[in-house]
Amino acid sequence: MTDKQDTGTGQVDPNELSRSLAEVAGRSQHLVKDFLTRQQFGQQISVDDALHMSKLFQDLYTRLMADPVQLMESQMAFWQDYLSIVQNQTLRMMGVESEPVRAAPKSDKRFQHDAWDDNPFFDFVKQTYLLTADYLNHSVNTVEGLDEKTQRKIDFHTRQFISAASPSNFLATNPEVLERTVETGGQNLVDGLNNLLEDLERGNGKLKIRQTHPNAFEVGEDLAVTPGKVVYENELMQLIQYAPATEQVARRPLLFVPPWINKYYILDLRPKNSLVKWLVDQGFTVFVISWRNPDAELADKEFEDYMKLGPLAALDAVEQAVGERDVNIIGYCLGGTLLASTLAWMASRGEGGVNSATFLTTLLDFDSPGELEVFIDEEQLTNLEKQMNERGYLAGNQMASTMSSLRSNDLVWSFFVNNYLKGQDPFPFDLLYWNQDSTNMPARMHAFYLRKMYLENKLREPGGITLDGIPIDLGKVEVPSYFVSAKEDHIAPWHACYRGSQLLSGSTRFVLGGSGHIAGVVNPPEKQKYGYWLNGRNPKNPDTWFNGAKHHEGSWWLDWAKWLSPKRGGEVPARTPGDGKLTPIEDAPGRYVKEPSDGR
Repeated sequence: MTDKQDTGTGQVDPNELSRSLAEVAGRSQHLVKDFLTRQQFGQQISVDDALHMSKLFQDLYTRLMADPVQLMESQMAFWQDYLSIVQNQTLRMMGVESEPVRAAPKSDKRFQHDAWDDNPFFDFVKQTYLLTADYLNHSVNTVEGLDEKTQRKIDFHTRQFISAASPSNFLATNPEVLERTVETGGQNLVDGLNNLLEDLERGNGKLKIRQTHPNAFEVGEDLAVTPGKVVYENELMQLIQYAPATEQVARRPLLFVPPWINKYYILDLRPKNSLVKWLVDQGFTVFVISWRNPDAELADKEFEDYMKLGPLAALDAVEQAVGERDVNIIGYCLGGTLLASTLAWMASRGEGGVNSATFLTTLLDFDSPGELEVFIDEEQLTNLEKQMNERGYLAGNQMASTMSSLRSNDLVWSFFVNNYLKGQDPFPFDLLYWNQDSTNMPARMHAFYLRKMYLENKLREPGGITLDGIPIDLGKVEVPSYFVSAKEDHIAPWHACYRGSQLLSGSTRFVLGGSGHIAGVVNPPEKQKYGYWLNGRNPKNPDTWFNGAKHHEGSWWLDWAKWLSPKRGGEVPARTPGDGKLTPIEDAPGRYVKEPSDGR
């Protein structure tokens, strides 16, 4: 607090506070006008998306009106609980305490400030909000006559609205923000407005909320620092070979096929949580594909191009680098989907070269692919294809926004409050820096992936898709496989991952880790977090598997290392990048991973 803001008695100078709030109001007016102009001419608001959502809720409204008795019962229950909240708050003002009608879970970070419970006004606001949220959720989830997919879409969009309407997201009804406003004399709002302007500028007129500061880290300096060399590159990827850390290494190298929906260095954040470094320290020769961040020039690249220029090209390059084609290969998320397709393609041609396969949070059966499904139907996909064809790719920030919306309270609104209402910079967090370092997706490849995998679920069908002239049959994949899923994964739900693991013909070890899509994978043993479940049998039903599984403390990395141990192929002297037939091109992490996408 400045001297002008403090009267010397610990009280805020009302004139100074008024001046700060007037500055916020003035700048906000200009900001809104400029923002709306950009939205209009930049066509940021999709009419197609708005119409799609409107149709969903028109259908819901029609169904609600078809059963007026149930609607009336729900409304009566709401008003009874509301009157109970009013009565309790009235008694509380008279000194009579009572149990709350609605209470927030202890895990709900929005309502952890003491004032939400201690102050009668904020307690009333909180309980009324929670009651309304329950009423809305109950109303949309008990409507009869809607098909299951429509029901899930309406439920998702309703929860998005409920999250946005939380009183914690508004200055006047957030006690923590009001407290900070008084303490700073309104400077937090000025700072927050500056943060908002910066984020709008960074997003070219579209709000791109920072989850951590864009300059908090630098790839190659703070992140992705495990020593290595780029030993091969083509128009879609660079191949990194990491320097050894032991005198002897496993004869069979490891090859990672990461997703190109994000950048590879989630596997190599900082030394303390780098899976790459940990494997190098275990005596493995590690190779990682670093995908290109595509622009319009790569618009015509197909899914099969990612196969040919990705894992197939990498296998050839690994053989040239170390003289071994017999590798243990790992695919993560979309990279795992590509890996399984590639292995099936190779099996149909009678090609070997892969000793084992590991799949990290990978979908092969897209029957119930989680909440991403709400964005994928014929109407929405046609609209998306039209947008992508105009530009040549799906912009990385558009994909990032979609992913964040799946956990909007944690990945959107918490940062909205912190950055714009409290006026604070977000905490420098390596994982969130990676999360906002988004990548574009080539139009033709992404359309194929969404349509053939998510919409039509063709990958699980023998011959359902064809790559480079060969029908793909996952049942032909006979290499031993290790599947890792995460119990709280909202992107690749573990039940769906489990069903996919049964499409392969080789021996399979399925492991269920704790946490979510990222933290469940990036889980170093030193942290002793989350644990994992194992079951020696693989029944058809995933719930049957889980009921018979045993929980183990610590990280699944250790179990995976034991599984890999007999697959090392013996020990050989350590290999340094450049020892083989490939001449190093540049130091890791290479150029491709540093290419920005739209709005970065």
